[in-house]
Amino acid sequence: MKTIPRALLAASLFLLGYPSFGQVPKTPPRAPDGGTREIFDSIFIPSMPNAPFRATVNTEWIRHLPDGSDITLKNHRSIVRDTAGRIYQERAFFVPDDGKQESTVRQIEISDPAAHELYVCRLAERLCRLMQFSAPAVVGSSAVGTAGVESLGTQTISGLETIGTRETTLVESGTIGNEAPLLAKKEFWYSPQLGINLITRRQDPRFASEQNFEVTDITLGEPDAKLFEPPSGYKVIDLRKPPVISSPQSSSEN
Repeated sequence: MKTIPRALLAASLFLLGYPSFGQVPKTPPRAPDGGTREIFDSIFIPSMPNAPFRATVNTEWIRHLPDGSDITLKNHRSIVRDTAGRIYQERAFFVPDDGKQESTVRQIEISDPAAHELYVCRLAERLCRLMQFSAPAVVGSSAVGTAGVESLGTQTISGLETIGTRETTLVESGTIGNEAPLLAKKEFWYSPQLGINLITRRQDPRFASEQNFEVTDITLGEPDAKLFEPPSGYKVIDLRKPPVISSPQSSSEN
């Protein structure tokens, strides 16, 4: 039987006995963290009849950081509306503005105001959820503070006449816990023919961000009707029907 040299045996026992050898430091216990969320509102596409079109929405989201640097994200997505006012629109992932990644579609939404149906289809799940749809009412700004409205005149964008408006909202000191007055600005270039804003710019110091939207690649005319059907091969779950709850049958004793 071979013997292990005393020096090697001592080193082995030392390493095995050392408490941190080969072990990952333990994380102190804590309760789950809900994290933080930011809600990003894109442009609104109304269910406007007799104004069919197809276009692309290009979005730029700039967030200003405390150190003076910025985070700039972009995406682009297709929007389509037919003569009946049905709307097909995509939702896409944001990607860094470095040209290294391509914005990809994560969700498709199809709304039908006449049938009161809304399909929300997730590409990763190959699943569509069918819900009750009612065209939302168009409401004004809900911003806290005093707003001023300035006319910017008119200009032609992609062959369509647009009307420009700038809204400025002043939030006085102490209104929402702010130590100093805050000034938020919104700029819109609205197309009466399509009923949508072809350009939207938002600057809001309350969220330290800028949001810019531009509608491009506009094609007027009736789109392909197949766009307003759930994608082929997707499972559809109808959430308009209340779930069936079975009650246990009462048993009688003999």
